[in-house]
Amino acid sequence: TFMVKKEKAKGCKIFYVRRPEFDTAEDKLSWLGSQSVSSIQYERITPSKRGNWINQVENEWDDLLPIADKKTKGAKSKSMDRSIFRLFSFGLVTNRDEWIYGRSEKKLIEKMEHLVGVYEYDRANIKRKRDGKLDVDNLSGGIKWTRSVKRSLEKGQRFDLSKAKSRTTLYRPFDKQKLLFYPPLIEMLNQTRTIFGKDGNVDNQAIAFTDPTSQKPFMVMSTDIVIDMHLVGAAAGASALPRYSLTEDGERHDNITDWALNKFKDAYKGQKLGITKDDIFHYVYDVLHDPVYRETYAINLKREFPRIPFYPDFKQWAAWGARLMELHIGYETVAPYALIREDVEDTKSREAGVPLPVKLKADKAAGTIRLDSETMLSGIPPEAWDYRLGNRSGLEWILDQYKEKRPKDPTIREKFNTYRFADYKDHVIDLLSRVTTVSVETMAITRAMESVKRG
Repeated sequence: TFMVKKEKAKGCKIFYVRRPEFDTAEDKLSWLGSQSVSSIQYERITPSKRGNWINQVENEWDDLLPIADKKTKGAKSKSMDRSIFRLFSFGLVTNRDEWIYGRSEKKLIEKMEHLVGVYEYDRANIKRKRDGKLDVDNLSGGIKWTRSVKRSLEKGQRFDLSKAKSRTTLYRPFDKQKLLFYPPLIEMLNQTRTIFGKDGNVDNQAIAFTDPTSQKPFMVMSTDIVIDMHLVGAAAGASALPRYSLTEDGERHDNITDWALNKFKDAYKGQKLGITKDDIFHYVYDVLHDPVYRETYAINLKREFPRIPFYPDFKQWAAWGARLMELHIGYETVAPYALIREDVEDTKSREAGVPLPVKLKADKAAGTIRLDSETMLSGIPPEAWDYRLGNRSGLEWILDQYKEKRPKDPTIREKFNTYRFADYKDHVIDLLSRVTTVSVETMAITRAMESVKRG
């Protein structure tokens, strides 16, 4: 950055030049050292009305319907609604995933009993500092102490696992795990209980999408169970748009606004479509999968929540959305794709009495997945890899989540590292077969979108 101050000058002019995105610091310094400042070809830039200096776009984004906004979320009356959905929320944040999530309910309870045991020991034996305050900075090791748990300790709160509920959650795409739903040990619930009830088990559907702050590519997925905020991994927050919201008493309210329903009816008023809020829910889900939409508004989606256009054939888009939601929520029940399983005995490992080496690696070009030293799946169609959620395909998410990984938490690593892929091998083969079907059909629908008229 070069700042030039001129005497008596009013205002300023900004001139800008950029280097390729993946230039290293060394590349940039080398380039700068070979240039004279006056010889560089600059671009004069002026900020947009939204305060954007670079990557400005000229499109009709501001004319589209906001999917959600903070003003509508906080509105005290329906007359103030100005978005499609009223409530939106990040998924829950545990800050102790290795403790509170798991594939085996029995092992999950064992972990949590250990955690609570350490907590209760410290609660009974905690010392006070000279100023009389509890010394929450010098506690037993062996569990993950976070702000919320330290606050509970300061209040003398007892933890009672008999009140905890085991819930199936969508931890990562196509990866359901057990969660011990016990609010005192979940760092941030956000609006999870407003979407899925105070115990996290009320039937509801939600559209989950990556927040504009995410460092991962835009993605959207649907769910009928609680989601983790980092649905597509670290550095990517996932927000949920539920079909309904719930009061503390469990009373269900429509989460699609009347304002939005009227906007849709007005946009298609000559077609006598009988548009319902369910139709709008499915329509929104489908549009967010539209490759043309994602490409056209790629920069906008990195800056703010999505906005929704009115496409001519509303019913077709709503029908596509309903089918996509059926596939993505019910992925465990779709017909499995006819993958070919090949088994060749690993006599060396068998004779040595050691576990089969786990691979879980894909060869996209060959259409194969090597599960372990004995088993390979083949016949995976190329389009199955094209259905991506964040920076991975659906199939790659499964392979990543079922690997045998070294736990980061030292206590989990020492006492509770019992996960073995061999225990889930048949389940993973079945899951890969079904998600191949989901991926192929999803890509067929999204490619059909590309050819339809939009304006």
